[in-house]
Amino acid sequence: MNYAQSKYASRAGGKFGSGTFTPRKPVKTFRDLDIYQKAMECAVIVVKNIRPKLEKLKYPFIDGITDCTMSVPLFIGEAHSIRFGNFPLGLSLIEKAMSGCNKMIIYLEHIKGMYGDKADADGVLDEIVARYAETRTKTFHLEQSWKKWGTAPREITPAKIKL
Repeated sequence: MNYAQSKYASRAGGKFGSGTFTPRKPVKTFRDLDIYQKAMECAVIVVKNIRPKLEKLKYPFIDGITDCTMSVPLFIGEAHSIRFGNFPLGLSLIEKAMSGCNKMIIYLEHIKGMYGDKADADGVLDEIVARYAETRTKTFHLEQSWKKWGTAPREITPAKIKL
């Protein structure tokens, strides 16, 4: 485990292939989604740890990276709610979240290419790139799951129950 993984590691626990199975909590709100939690963790790390270094280095796209890092969890939260009333728009917002992950990878690789160790002394950029790539893949799987049903799931109301 490198410094970035130990310093910024999630406290969710468990690794793939560890032999233990922990069932996931049911998703009641967007905050229960793993992709939302990971995207928010990344946004906090970018704003709290990476942005100050970029300000010192006078990175020209600092506002873009800040807006982009926040857009991913924002789109996920909005998509989770909107899908009930406007399913196609919910899917569109999920696509925007995936696009935001890709953009963040581009920004982070650009920073690494421009500044190298000056911006990445603790190796966090590679870790965040990996997290955004994983979040993008998991978001795609969520989108496929939503599409599988064709429409957003709805609660059964008394009017829909035939006696």
